[in-house]
Amino acid sequence: MNFNFRSAFSSARTAVATTAAALATTASRATGRGAGGMIGGLIANAIDPTIMQNLANQRPAILVTGTNGKSTTTRMLAAAVRAEHTVATNDGGDNMDAGIISALLAGKDASHLVLEVDELHVPHVADNLNPTALVLLNLSRDQLDRVGEINKIERALRGAVEAHPDMLVIANCDDVLMTSVAYDAKNVIWVSAGAGWMGESVTCPRTGGHIVREGEDWHAVKPLADGRAFRRPTPTWAVTEDGLVSPEGVDKLRLSLPGRANRGNAAQAVAAAVEAFGVDRHKAIAAAEGVDDVAGRYSTITLGKRTIRLLLAKNPAGWQEALSMVDREADGLVIAANGHVADGIDMSWLWDVRFEDFEGIPVKAAGERGTDLAVRLVYADISHELIADPLAAIQSCPEGRIEVLANYTAFRDLKKALTAAAAKEHSND
Repeated sequence: MNFNFRSAFSSARTAVATTAAALATTASRATGRGAGGMIGGLIANAIDPTIMQNLANQRPAILVTGTNGKSTTTRMLAAAVRAEHTVATNDGGDNMDAGIISALLAGKDASHLVLEVDELHVPHVADNLNPTALVLLNLSRDQLDRVGEINKIERALRGAVEAHPDMLVIANCDDVLMTSVAYDAKNVIWVSAGAGWMGESVTCPRTGGHIVREGEDWHAVKPLADGRAFRRPTPTWAVTEDGLVSPEGVDKLRLSLPGRANRGNAAQAVAAAVEAFGVDRHKAIAAAEGVDDVAGRYSTITLGKRTIRLLLAKNPAGWQEALSMVDREADGLVIAANGHVADGIDMSWLWDVRFEDFEGIPVKAAGERGTDLAVRLVYADISHELIADPLAAIQSCPEGRIEVLANYTAFRDLKKALTAAAAKEHSND
């Protein structure tokens, strides 16, 4: 009888790692330190470096990556796939190794995987999971102190696509950088999901040649090294004012989430569910339309006589999109910015965001980097008041509808403070 000691040792190590992760997650939740979405994965990976591959166990997987919209697209895609399959997903937004491992641990019995993945982590996650498909949303500058220059990310993602030639790629053809990533893919579905931010789309990432735009179309003036033209591919899926265009026709798209960017996210989510996993198109659309919350983003909290809507933004492209969602008829606007590692310590991105179009609405600058924000608003000629504490800034606004736009840690901390304040108010009623 043959006995594979290496396989047995690997299985035993994975079992120990799984048990330790479960204990750590339970302890984290019991002590109120967090939801346990990270600590379990961290411990499991430390005990067994092969655990991601072992837990994936060759199950069909779709990875979702890009600078903005990963969490929303992943939530919509998981909902769509869940219409016909069981799904393991990291819908809490923990998109690095520890979060992915935790999602695999929690969904070890699911038939399919839908995972949000940080751009820097895509190559080795793809190597571990051998995914069925990869969804490419958009690329723009984000946390330069951590991520680095965007063309470096483009090359890394292109390498991941080249390393997995049989993988289906669902790519946004309106984004120049993501088009470059997928341009040579053997199996690619092009989606016109929109590109509201053009800051990184002025040159070809492969040649440095200028990008010329003519309406929806674009092309590089300089050919690629092999002589081919580099231009916008013809999409087979597209989001329009009328709805969602697919090879089967046009369907209405009535999302619960606001904004043009979320319509693009939905288009790629539905396309991925249908093209990669064969989910019925109508079921996929209905599931995407039903997503009304993504980790508290776009949520509304009532505090006293104020109704507060929360919007999250993390980089220039995201801020510009979120600013377009702000209700100009609201009774107040609070903009909050921190500068922790999770936000990106370099705050120079504030000068890339157009704040100039907020007239007639009381604006408060808040957050630990509220002074930096206030200086930017001065140069934008926006009348405002600096109140460092975001909760105090909200309470200083007139009663009525208050819009709040915050970056990552400012959003996280304010949501906790608002939830606690609302609970206290309710208990005193």
